[in-house]
Amino acid sequence: MILPIVAYGDPVLRKETEEITKDYPNLDAVLENMFETMYEARGIGLAAPQVNLPIRLFIVDASPFGDDEDLSEEEQKFVSTFKRVFMNARILEESGDEWAFNEGCLSIPDVREDVFRKPDIVMEYQDENFKKHKETFSGMVARIIQHEYDHIEGILFTDKLSPLKKRLIKGKLANISKGNVSIDYRMKFPNAKKKR
Repeated sequence: MILPIVAYGDPVLRKETEEITKDYPNLDAVLENMFETMYEARGIGLAAPQVNLPIRLFIVDASPFGDDEDLSEEEQKFVSTFKRVFMNARILEESGDEWAFNEGCLSIPDVREDVFRKPDIVMEYQDENFKKHKETFSGMVARIIQHEYDHIEGILFTDKLSPLKKRLIKGKLANISKGNVSIDYRMKFPNAKKKR
């Protein structure tokens, strides 16, 4: 089932998320719906708060970057098959020299800006079977993970912009929260005027 993606301005995007336990209801259906929703919106990652669930869960499918010519052949091969579920994730370490990449977000359509992030992360998480993992991720995959991880921490990529950039997109963000944006996937707008 395709879920509406929550737009910028909705309080759920800023909520403190809760750990997921093995008795979480209908987790398989939640994951299936999230993947279906992400693919319908042509996304590469989706966090639970973006579908109105304040839990520590996000999904990633980096395969659209599999033919990115800016990536090394080795990284292209890795990202083309990288599809993962992250539950109860914690980033333990971020390292390396920050690099900029033009990011966007399904909750903030039509806004793309350069965001600086470190290239390497060490992370602990559980997969969809609650198996624990501790892994190091680098490059594009690390960046996608950091973007989605921010969502479960109540952080949006626009928070990482300079004060000037934030001022320049303020009007766009206000329009998004009111539903004054053209998109081709389901969204829920916090400040949209009710139709009579």
